[in-house]
Amino acid sequence: MTNETIPESWRSVLEPVLAAPEARKLGGWLKAEEAGGAVIYPPWGQRLAALALTPLPDVRCVILGQDPYHGAGQAHGLAFSVQPGVRVPPSLVNIYKELEADCGIERPQSGDLTSWARQGVLLLNNTLTVAAGQAGSHAGRGWDAVTDACVAAVADRDEPTVFILWGSHARKKAGRVPGLGRASQHLVLTSAHPSPLSAYTGFFGSRPFSQTNAFLAEHGRGTIDWRL
Repeated sequence: MTNETIPESWRSVLEPVLAAPEARKLGGWLKAEEAGGAVIYPPWGQRLAALALTPLPDVRCVILGQDPYHGAGQAHGLAFSVQPGVRVPPSLVNIYKELEADCGIERPQSGDLTSWARQGVLLLNNTLTVAAGQAGSHAGRGWDAVTDACVAAVADRDEPTVFILWGSHARKKAGRVPGLGRASQHLVLTSAHPSPLSAYTGFFGSRPFSQTNAFLAEHGRGTIDWRL
């Protein structure tokens, strides 16, 4: 469907989804768009990076984003993350401010969150591609079925996991996933989105990082080293 290699640990989750007509239609549409000259981010080979860096058995925390950054050289397949050397975007600046206030960790200079992903933080956007300069342009094209299946696969496991939902879009996505209710063994943390438009309405002071580590430690799943 996407010309991407499905990471082995996610294969049983995604193969049925990718075989469906909706996914095949998405793959054809992406190829046609690029054949027509459209620039799409992230490039081929990086669109399933979140799954490649965070195998399903290793997931300890899920942070849900909306869609990739739409500027040149920014998106590389991890929600909220940018490639090394790229200026840190405003939402990530605010995430770093909250990290400093919450855990006393000095604000990183790099916006590359790969080290979080390698520790079991699934940095998953709802939509895995975007047209250059057009935020939200690939929403509703078929990625929802793919990423819904990923979130559901994590929620269906017995391992206690933290789901961090920033903003109404992430909360709506989680609402489609059975297993994230009040009786769940998981911890669901919700707040306003870290964007400059909403960070002061409940994101700042929400303490997601320390709450995540307290929950993971309590359930014998270690902690995340949030330093970058």
